[in-house]
Amino acid sequence: MDRDHLHVVMLPWSAFGHLIPFFQLSIALARSGINVSFVSTPRNIQRLPKLPPSLATFIKFVEFPLPTLDNNDILPEGAEASVDVPVDKLEYLKLAYDRLQYPINQFVAEQLPDWIIADYSAHWAVEIAQNYNVGFIYFAVFSAATVVFFGKPPNYFFVGDQKKAWPSPESLTSPPEWLSFPSSVAFRGYEAVWAHAGAYTVDASGISDAARFTKVVRACKALAIRSCREFEVEFLSLQEKLMGKPVIPIGLLPPKRHEETEGNDSSWKTIFEWLDKQEPKSVLFVGFGSECQLSKEQLYEIAYGLQLSQVPFLWALRKPFWAIDDEDSLPSGFIDTASGKGMVCMGWVPQKEILAHPSIGGSLFHSGWGSAIEMLQFGHCLVVLPFIFDQPLNARLLVDKGVAVEVERGEDGSFSRDGIAKAVKLAMVLEEGDKLRTRAREAAAIFGDENLHQVNYIGHFVEYLKHGGSNKI
Repeated sequence: MDRDHLHVVMLPWSAFGHLIPFFQLSIALARSGINVSFVSTPRNIQRLPKLPPSLATFIKFVEFPLPTLDNNDILPEGAEASVDVPVDKLEYLKLAYDRLQYPINQFVAEQLPDWIIADYSAHWAVEIAQNYNVGFIYFAVFSAATVVFFGKPPNYFFVGDQKKAWPSPESLTSPPEWLSFPSSVAFRGYEAVWAHAGAYTVDASGISDAARFTKVVRACKALAIRSCREFEVEFLSLQEKLMGKPVIPIGLLPPKRHEETEGNDSSWKTIFEWLDKQEPKSVLFVGFGSECQLSKEQLYEIAYGLQLSQVPFLWALRKPFWAIDDEDSLPSGFIDTASGKGMVCMGWVPQKEILAHPSIGGSLFHSGWGSAIEMLQFGHCLVVLPFIFDQPLNARLLVDKGVAVEVERGEDGSFSRDGIAKAVKLAMVLEEGDKLRTRAREAAAIFGDENLHQVNYIGHFVEYLKHGGSNKI
């Protein structure tokens, strides 16, 4: 291994909640002089943020077309990421993704990189790394709390090779017995049903997500986690103790504040003019991203809840799948009624710049880990309303850490406008929320410390890549 010219191959899953952290890690490694080959499909690479020109010599984008399936009509035309695919067709995206293993195998055979850093989905990368004696690291884009919850080493989701470690949805509703400290990180009953099925169902790709994760994490030489000791020391320490192999927090990869957003739009001027008129820390940012497909009833309850709260808000809203047009996305007359007190921005907005504005004091969102990091670097108090994937586990973690309030829900997962208003007022204006707001501001010192994450955590990871690679697999 030429320790001064390391070459790392990145293999992210085709979802932007994974592609973006892998891209951010690529940039962080490139800043430390590591050569990175970022492997994905053409449209996914086109949709990534612009690469800083100074790093262009260190990061190479390797595009492989998404392999076609036997039934060409099964995936929408041009679909390459989970955001392009209806939930019921996601298994076919996994099937197509798995077929990328053949060109990737050829690429690794030709390049013979020093390391492969893979996502949970790329279970076939284990054999590729073994065949060519390439170091293999699993990069978990999740919180450390989520990774610890996913299962106890050495079998994780399984006992032996077949028996489920989580025998039923109910078993997911309490913290696992291997936790050595108090925690409320677990699924609720209504969440556990889909979480259990989502983990263990063998889909069209021929393998379950539980089996993908288990194979990758058992085979890796080290586990890299998007976390830091300053926020999750108890979970990181426990995971390393349980695994008996290196567990390396790579920091939180906070987006750089001073990098410019691409493009421009006349509507943005209106957004910032409105924000400039608001009191400091008075406005609630509302955003649920592109992966959360809210029903009409859910979206309308959020809208009415914001009205009830009387808290100024800025809502970044994408037209939902059920709406005919933008106007149909919200209750009739909502925008007129909210005018002055709130602002709704349809489509894409410069979120990073909005979150950095001094008038933003809190965020109502789905509690995705990447979004939580982005918001806490500015010290926002969080109102969490989780829906899918690891979001419920993050929500419980953020509440446990005293930086978030979770919207109350019924046993069936339903929530009301009153519940939205109650949580928003607690986070933003009520005296009872003072401690919450203080903790969120304190968290900004950790989440927004670029030096801590780039120099300390990435620096440590780079040292591992340079010196921890003997007996690679």
